[in-house]
Amino acid sequence: MRHSAIYPGTFDPLTLGHYDLIERASGIFDRVIVAVAEHSRKKTLFTVAERVDLARRATRKLPNVVVKPFRGLLIDFARDQKIHVLVRGIRAFSDFEYEFQMALTNRKLAPGIETLFLMPKEAYSYINSSTVREIAERGGDIRGFVPAGLVGPIQRKCRGGRDR
Repeated sequence: MRHSAIYPGTFDPLTLGHYDLIERASGIFDRVIVAVAEHSRKKTLFTVAERVDLARRATRKLPNVVVKPFRGLLIDFARDQKIHVLVRGIRAFSDFEYEFQMALTNRKLAPGIETLFLMPKEAYSYINSSTVREIAERGGDIRGFVPAGLVGPIQRKCRGGRDR
């Protein structure tokens, strides 16, 4: 499917920056798969099932977006899905170096798969999942950082299931 793309990530949790990129990619491509990594070098707060559920909640109004977990190499998942475009977000120059290395590595392993870089809106360029988790763990207001439907589940998880 030439008119499809994969937007991969850990999404622990999905932020407004992630959502902005998903929404914009859904306007560019006929179909976007939000690929939630089961395993990563990062220690995640949410299980893969929880991260998939949060991503599905956030994207339910985007009819051409589907959310799927994946394990192993992203390029293998892309091949299995018959998709040739990966969408990656770049917030700052520091992201660029890592993403550039990953794109070149993926190109070496799978020359037919291209990487498209998108930047989030400036208003979301400083938001990352680690900061959201830290704010939520300390009882702070995360409404300006994550899609509205995710606030409650994230706050409960970060407080160990306790309500405020």
